[in-house]
Amino acid sequence: MKHPYKLFLKVVCIACLAFFFSQSSLSLQAQPFKQEVLQFQKSDSIVMPPMGQIVFAGSSSFTRWKDVAMYFPGYPIINRGFGGASLVDLIYYVDEAIIKYQPSQVFIYCGENDMADVDTVRPATVLERFKTLHAILLKKLLRTTKIVFVSLKPSVARWHLESKFIEANKLIEGYINTQKNIQYLDVHTAMLDDNKEVLKDIFIADKLHMNPKGYLIWQKQFAPFLTTPK
Repeated sequence: MKHPYKLFLKVVCIACLAFFFSQSSLSLQAQPFKQEVLQFQKSDSIVMPPMGQIVFAGSSSFTRWKDVAMYFPGYPIINRGFGGASLVDLIYYVDEAIIKYQPSQVFIYCGENDMADVDTVRPATVLERFKTLHAILLKKLLRTTKIVFVSLKPSVARWHLESKFIEANKLIEGYINTQKNIQYLDVHTAMLDDNKEVLKDIFIADKLHMNPKGYLIWQKQFAPFLTTPK
């Protein structure tokens, strides 16, 4: 028979381990996209990209653009989109997704999920969140860093939010026009037909995320904005 004290210690150790793992699990759940960010860190630990490249940061429209380098040969692009991200999430992970790379140029696609996930989030709130992100980038990146905000795209799945997306785009574009070294990239207009309806054949089955035909539209819109790092 085991000594009662040793048995007690064993029970305590098991309980502590169970508590630790449960807390770790809760911690990951409390921090959405933590696993994706950890994957970025793992990738960087194997081969850290040189400083001064081009970072694409934001939500799933970037995440799913896995072959983005093939669309822009010759441009050193680091894709740091994480699926489902809102501007709040990007602000939270800004150091891991953008700042650590000290990019020469940053393309941001984010804000769509802010309004799609929470009905009470208005276009004006999206603007304020973007201004917060922009302020952080101005503080932590070199003054020469070029920033590009990619307009919120239309989609079949979120067509009921189209008016909100248009308003948010106008607010952010208006703000950008008052700032230096930042540009507004309009992909929204290029994804509409002559009747101002969203193109139906540029999405995958979920009618939200783009297929290669959709990304070809983005390629054409992005190309004039890309700059070659010095």
